[in-house]
Amino acid sequence: MRDPTEGPLVAALRRGEPAAFEVVYGRYRARVYAFLRRLCRRGDVADDLFQETWLRLARHAPRLRSDTDLRAWLFTVARNLWVSHRRWADPRALGQVAMAAVDELPSPEGPADDRVEAALRVARVERALASLPGGSREVLLLVGVEGFGQDEAAAILGVSHEALRQRLGRARRQLASALERNDPTEAIA
Repeated sequence: MRDPTEGPLVAALRRGEPAAFEVVYGRYRARVYAFLRRLCRRGDVADDLFQETWLRLARHAPRLRSDTDLRAWLFTVARNLWVSHRRWADPRALGQVAMAAVDELPSPEGPADDRVEAALRVARVERALASLPGGSREVLLLVGVEGFGQDEAAAILGVSHEALRQRLGRARRQLASALERNDPTEAIA
């Protein structure tokens, strides 16, 4: 569901108002960066693609449609930049650096055992996610982590709803298998 505050924000972007850009950046920067970081598995590449995503917004803001869903637009641009990068990157370099494992943990005020256990679970899922092929990883990140609906994710990926559904099912099976390989004694929630 589209955020009702986006219409005026898109209009302000189209008029070139710097404050609108700052609002959009503040609203989406963390999620876009986390998405790119997980897709790329390399901080340097994620940093470059992240910057380019925001440059594209600055460049294309005057031409945005008035009904633009900014969140979907930004994730589409970020994903397309990643696909472009992959096309030209040295395939051996893509797997050389492991991605950061823990991005959200329980409150620091909670029991230490809970935080450690949660950190281990998150790290385990992150490792399993990192081991998946890029296409599987991106569909899981869009739907499972970023919370895009299947129709939105299909539009971002440029595929039909049915193709997205099939990719998502396959990606979930691959993730379950990767988690079982990591630790066959731990059940998947």
